Amino acid sequence: MFEVIPAVDIKGGKCVRLYQGRADREKVYFENPVEVAKRWENLGARRVHVVDLDGAFEGIPKNLPIVREIVEELSIPVQFGGGVRTLKALEELFKAGVDRVVVGTVAVENPELFKEMVKEFPNKVVVGIDAKNGIATTKGWVELSGIPAVELAKRVDDENIWGFVYTDISRDGTLTSPNFEEVEKFASSVTHPVIASGGVSKLEDLVKLSKIKNVFGAIVGRALYEGTVDLKEALEVLSGA
Repeated sequence: MFEVIPAVDIKGGKCVRLYQGRADREKVYFENPVEVAKRWENLGARRVHVVDLDGAFEGIPKNLPIVREIVEELSIPVQFGGGVRTLKALEELFKAGVDRVVVGTVAVENPELFKEMVKEFPNKVVVGIDAKNGIATTKGWVELSGIPAVELAKRVDDENIWGFVYTDISRDGTLTSPNFEEVEKFASSVTHPVIASGGVSKLEDLVKLSKIKNVFGAIVGRALYEGTVDLKEALEVLSGA
């Protein structure tokens, strides 16, 4: 079943959205991220995607108390990403009750540590590949790695990961539309499940993504907060996808 996964992005303790991943282009939507996560659950979400933006930019999770609170308040699984670059950070998150953890920078810069993470937590690590013009970025989307996203994905596809979150940075937070061509190219190059992220602006975008082979879900942020996608409606329409 195709999952519509609401994003709860935390920066400075508040629920925000960034434009194209830029720290200087943020909009605060809610003061309390826990209430927002609860709201999405009440509307039928089967999973939420929590991002620690402070952690992504600083290289260490900074909003763990809020994440713990979200996990405690919700009865649905929580997927987490943002600044997970040590085994200790990964352990703390799973100890807090997070269901899956997205790891990005480590997969590019420290393959040995990445393998250790996957060995320690099989089928629980999601590889986050954030791409700009097809090239993977690191450190909260700030640095270009020089490695094509597809090449990086293939490097880790034989590891015991859960799957991938593929984000097209140029579309993220823009309310334009996903880069369907790149999503399809990426999803067809790997064997593990792919969750698409970036650019969803309307229900039709989600329907189109659900028809791409090997795409198992989509993370939706700004479209839900601005009301251009109705979560309840989207879940009903896609329940059979």
